Amino acid sequence: MALFENYEGRMPQIQPVLDKYGFKDFDEVKAFNNAKGVDAYKIVESTQPICFENAKWAYELGAAIAMKEGVKTAAEAARCIGVGLQAFCIPGSVADQRQVGIGHGNLGARLLEEETECFAFLAGHESFAAAEGAIKIALNANKVRTKPLRVILNGLGKDAAMIISRINRPSMTTCLPT
Repeated sequence: MALFENYEGRMPQIQPVLDKYGFKDFDEVKAFNNAKGVDAYKIVESTQPICFENAKWAYELGAAIAMKEGVKTAAEAARCIGVGLQAFCIPGSVADQRQVGIGHGNLGARLLEEETECFAFLAGHESFAAAEGAIKIALNANKVRTKPLRVILNGLGKDAAMIISRINRPSMTTCLPT
């Protein structure tokens, strides 16, 4: 049974990653994560309820990689999640060639590292996924940092602005369109 969009097209790139970390399939990935008390699938779903299935499974894989690697910091875990995301890029696609999954993991890691002091994010018109992800980072980054991350979220267009306007935390700087 196909778990996500273009399962057959994605599996040639995903299977070597599963094999490298000792997983036969996604049932094993899910069972491994659940045994460790992590449900990345639900975390992703709660961040953006309309996301694609492949996003949920990419994060499940990334979380499993992080735990298999025994990472100790949230930044290291973010980089491992990037490996999971990269595995889901369709072989030969622009996202694959540009290493978009790795880039997303590295961005998450930078926001979780103490050296980064401020995160400025601009969501474009109808950029639901980007705005939802930015909000989740803004809400949770300070749970693993000793120095709070300053956050500036701007939304262009009513949809992104409406999503971003849900944030009102004293530990964050939030700039909303007028």
